[in-house]
Amino acid sequence: MDAEGNSHRGMEYNHGQEVQKGKNKIQSHSKGEYNVYSTFQSHEPEFDYLKSLEIEEKINKIRWLPQKNAAQFLLSTNDKTIKLWKISERDKRPEGYNLKEEDGRYRDPTTVTTLRVPVFRPMDLMVEASPRRIFANAHTYHINSISINSDYETYLSADDLRINLWHLEITDRSFNIVDIKPANMEELTEVITAAEFHPNSCNTFVYSSSKGTIRLCDMRASALCDRHSKLFEEPEDPSNRSFFSEIISSISDVKFSHSGRYMMTRDYLSVKIWDLNMENRPVETYQVHEYLRSKLCSLYENDCIFDKFECCWNGSDSVVMTGSYNNFFRMFDRNTKRDITLEASRENNKPRTVLKPRKVCASGKRKKDEISVDSLDFNKKILHTAWHPKENIIAVATTNNLYIFQDKVN
Repeated sequence: MDAEGNSHRGMEYNHGQEVQKGKNKIQSHSKGEYNVYSTFQSHEPEFDYLKSLEIEEKINKIRWLPQKNAAQFLLSTNDKTIKLWKISERDKRPEGYNLKEEDGRYRDPTTVTTLRVPVFRPMDLMVEASPRRIFANAHTYHINSISINSDYETYLSADDLRINLWHLEITDRSFNIVDIKPANMEELTEVITAAEFHPNSCNTFVYSSSKGTIRLCDMRASALCDRHSKLFEEPEDPSNRSFFSEIISSISDVKFSHSGRYMMTRDYLSVKIWDLNMENRPVETYQVHEYLRSKLCSLYENDCIFDKFECCWNGSDSVVMTGSYNNFFRMFDRNTKRDITLEASRENNKPRTVLKPRKVCASGKRKKDEISVDSLDFNKKILHTAWHPKENIIAVATTNNLYIFQDKVN
């Protein structure tokens, strides 16, 4: 991938754990080595003539569907259009047709004097990607989230002001389930930043806002879920109040735990774990890069303060991971309360290289192995992270590289 136009924008392990997607290149795992499995163009640039706007081809989100047969299915979306893709393998080809030659030309039926039984012959593996459904024209604003329901028949898509519910088989209509657009746009105070379905309860979903709140909605209550069932919000510490408070409290990602008991939210400086049964405060808070609090002014000037970091759980919900700057990524062990900072870099990409913990020095005298906060590279950032559902294998995406690390093996 080139560094200019092809930055990573989405990544997720599939439910079968063999394949993973970063932007629109898919990697397959074999004995600790990863090769390109398939490459395909998901979206093309489009032009909205009504609004005189160019719709970029860049992918905002990808989500795998659980595997039901030999083929894989995934949803991918750009700013406006969601597509359902089928990815299938072919390693055999038919030979011995009666009415056509091997090169595909049709024979004159009158020349056929004997009947052959066609047979399948082995061939080099071919991976084919074909669009099965295109879900378009339902979002006025940019799509920021898609989430597949646990019924595996429906999914939601969210933009800045609305959330729509789709059926995977129906492309020409969707149901609007959340609409926070005010009658007068001058009264707009917050936007939707992320949305996700509960992993087990098909009627429950959450969405987060730029004001740092998370709303849990129950679709059994009403067709339009403008009234939430629960509101998760932590009161602001008055001692930390500043000009940037509202910007850094905006939630960039929300993820349910695999168990469905907890949810994790990521704001600019921290990761918070919420118990779904307790709305007034998170049960755990982890500081991702608190040393940047003194740098918020310069981060505002270079627009980094608006970066949207994602977060993820490990398979057992005991460890959470999220990205930071300087190609650092952070892990927090919920049981031992220990945390670690690691770096994804070209120096670490040799097989079996053991990653060394990194430490950032915020002020004062810097120790030998520490890196000064002033020397951090804010152009190098890890926005996307993914954790293998069953094993200790992680994937982190820097601007234009995908790194895959696993537990040390003897």
